[in-house]
Amino acid sequence: MTMPSESRGLDHLVIGVADLDAAGAFYERLGFRVGARNRHPWGTENRVVQFPGAFLELITIGDGTLIPPHAPRHFSFGAFVRGALTRGEGMSMLVLESRDAAGDANGFRTAGIGDFEPFFFERQARRPDGSEVRVAFSLAFAENQAASKCGFFVCQQHEPQNFWNPAFQQHENGASGLSAVFMVAEEPAAQVNFLDSFSGAESFATPEASLRLPLPRGRLDVLTPEAAADMLDDDSGRKQPYFAGFAVTVPNLESIRARLVEGDIAHGQDGARLVVPASTALGCAIVFELG
Repeated sequence: MTMPSESRGLDHLVIGVADLDAAGAFYERLGFRVGARNRHPWGTENRVVQFPGAFLELITIGDGTLIPPHAPRHFSFGAFVRGALTRGEGMSMLVLESRDAAGDANGFRTAGIGDFEPFFFERQARRPDGSEVRVAFSLAFAENQAASKCGFFVCQQHEPQNFWNPAFQQHENGASGLSAVFMVAEEPAAQVNFLDSFSGAESFATPEASLRLPLPRGRLDVLTPEAAADMLDDDSGRKQPYFAGFAVTVPNLESIRARLVEGDIAHGQDGARLVVPASTALGCAIVFELG
């Protein structure tokens, strides 16, 4: 496999939910600012939680009749999200940043980790003052044979000044950034070749994470099921690799703990982290860590 010339930071996480408004309300209880509902022409609907340079995409199926099927060299985002939701709620796709989606698609093809045409789309976004602006994206998809139920792609922003908005990045809980993604695999070493090539980062083994990829924005930790059980209170028992959750940085854990207690939201502690387990957080563990 060939490596990109530079590593790619976290861009966003695709988190499937059965009820988009209920999921938005839950994240608001946690102290996040959640954006308005957006509708895609391929049948999915989302709400976004934004941080500087990265975001969470809470997503569900709207009009399923609009979802195109997968086809040779054409990855159907809607079909993948629908398939993941049939297995349950939770994070199904990891998205890294791209400066050249067409070039990345060619790079993935050369590296043998995906042979898909880049996908371009645009939509109108609403600013806090109610005005509408154009946002546009190009996506390049990759395919991990060692983790077939996990989705991977990179995203190039064509109108970043219209998408990123500091007003949307102010959260009551003080969260200031998306700091980590947690993947679970019985054999983390089997993920090295794909993840190194996809991310451009160099992975290394750690006692805690089993495998860690430091990125320009955030990190990816690949945990064994045993480590996931200890760190995330994850006891899903799934045999195939999957995304277990994410971490955000906050300035103070005690204020987060007080919010969780007041909201009667089940949580635990792992060292210097507070963890809302996937069993509570709609299939996707949410970790608060100091940063």
